[in-house]
Amino acid sequence: MAIQKIGIEDFAELRTESLVFDVRSPGEYTHAHIPNAYSLPLFTDDERKVVGTAYKQESKEKAIKIGLDYFGPKMRAIVEEVEELTKNTNKKILVHCWRGGMRSGGVAWLLDLYGFEVYQLSGGYKAYRNWVIGQFEKPYDFKVVSGNTGSGKTYLLHKLENNGLQIVDLEGLAKHKGSALGGINQPPQPSQEMFENLLAEQLAKKNIERPILLEDESQRIGNLNIPNIIWQKMKESDLGYLQIPFDERLKFLVKEYGDLPQEELKNAVLRIQKRLGGLETKNTLRHLEDNDFSGCFGILLRYYDKWYEKGLNAKEKGKIFKLEGKSVDEEENAKILMQIFR
Repeated sequence: MAIQKIGIEDFAELRTESLVFDVRSPGEYTHAHIPNAYSLPLFTDDERKVVGTAYKQESKEKAIKIGLDYFGPKMRAIVEEVEELTKNTNKKILVHCWRGGMRSGGVAWLLDLYGFEVYQLSGGYKAYRNWVIGQFEKPYDFKVVSGNTGSGKTYLLHKLENNGLQIVDLEGLAKHKGSALGGINQPPQPSQEMFENLLAEQLAKKNIERPILLEDESQRIGNLNIPNIIWQKMKESDLGYLQIPFDERLKFLVKEYGDLPQEELKNAVLRIQKRLGGLETKNTLRHLEDNDFSGCFGILLRYYDKWYEKGLNAKEKGKIFKLEGKSVDEEENAKILMQIFR
């Protein structure tokens, strides 16, 4: 069977029943890739650099010859790796590089020669990135789950999902809980590009005819930014603002963050000391050294409450539904929110 070149829409459909192989260099793959794609690099990072330099400074033909020198000794290993991954399956093989050119063409040729059913993505990873941006431009009906820090919004969001509503967990995708403390004990954040890929994948799975619930966030989550077009839509969306008493939220924060490494908590406080102010920073650190987590988190909670109110007051479009919650109880609070978000 000859290699079939396919566009991004066919690719998006086929990959649910296929194995996707990314033949770009390890560095390109590590920076960002199509979720669930396997890394099957044709060249190492250094080899790619040599081939690219030859292409720019000498000629296409020279670059191809150098590439063949690198490719030849790897052919058997590439075939055997794909063979192992496809063992006992009838899965199709999807191959892509950066633009759908020589790298994916070479690997596709080899795998087709060996007998695999091979499809090559026209336009490569670049076409996929255009698809990602396209997902952000769709007319979603976002609903925003809001509430002051310590309201347990992420837990609440997943409880709403369990109750049949559509959600996207932005903090889960970003590997960060959003506040100054949000990166402690979390895995490394993905690159901005990878975060966007993950977000697009989540959105693509949703029914656009039904509401999609998102947690209220600032545009920045740790080191990452919510894509501007999504952020603008969130700002214009209806918002359910769950109002939970200060003391209940403080108890939740002490339980959620009290066991975290003290040195990392200290560093998190120091990162916001300019906004927190010198005296409040000093008091927060003193409480922390005394293991007085209620005193420590109480100061931080008042600080975040002030910024949360400013954010709500700056909202220009979309309705704000103010809802009373007695405690940080996702079961009960989900019932309250489901009255307005169904």
